[in-house]
Amino acid sequence: MMPQRQAGRRVLVTGAASGIGAAISRQYLQEGAALVLIDVNAQALAAHAESLAEIGGQVVWAVANVADYRACEAALAQVRAKLDGDIDILINNAGISPKTNGKPANFWEMDPDEWQRVVGVNLHGAFNWARLLTPAMVRNRFGSIVNMSSVAGKAHLTFTAAHYGTTKAALIGLTRDLAGELGPHGITVNAIAPGRINTPLMRTASPETNLAVIQETALRRLGEPQEVAEMSCFLTSPESRFVTGQVVDVAGGWMMT
Repeated sequence: MMPQRQAGRRVLVTGAASGIGAAISRQYLQEGAALVLIDVNAQALAAHAESLAEIGGQVVWAVANVADYRACEAALAQVRAKLDGDIDILINNAGISPKTNGKPANFWEMDPDEWQRVVGVNLHGAFNWARLLTPAMVRNRFGSIVNMSSVAGKAHLTFTAAHYGTTKAALIGLTRDLAGELGPHGITVNAIAPGRINTPLMRTASPETNLAVIQETALRRLGEPQEVAEMSCFLTSPESRFVTGQVVDVAGGWMMT
């Protein structure tokens, strides 16, 4: 039986309908948490929520574009009506990395609207949900936040564009600032920097690109969403209560620095 490390906790996961977000939400539910799922894709979100029914436990969900603060605020009001208590754990997982024919745009050719869209989802989305949920965490003197960064936030990658790397680097800065500010209130804030993980987002790049990454990775394989999910649960578990302000690579020994 899986340890119930998250029993009694209420966890909100953004970008929860697929990939890493779906794996994270499933892991938290299996560890005993009440679950709040947020995603912009209503159909995929409903399907994922239905797939979790076999586990049992409380699952509520709401559709929202994380880049839109007012939409997030409305979604929070919607789910709060169904929860007994405040959100204890926030997983800022929602993220996008647009490509055309498997290739990122060159910076000097990038559509400004695309830049704004990526910054909105990847960075503003994390701010929006942290801003909405931290007042209750501060009041309760308890809580955890995990921001989903990337190894692209620490080094230039040829297959991700400037907007993606910039926002993932900014999430590392946000993580450290929030850790310092919220630590005195009993709240931990950490980031995960995944490497190449076997998700739909990864498959927007060419097979040749992914093979090259595998060859540069110490463990000689792609990561799985479940491996990121397990790290997320650890970083918000009682075992990590003295861990904050950290960026943890889940990258199989790729891009070691």
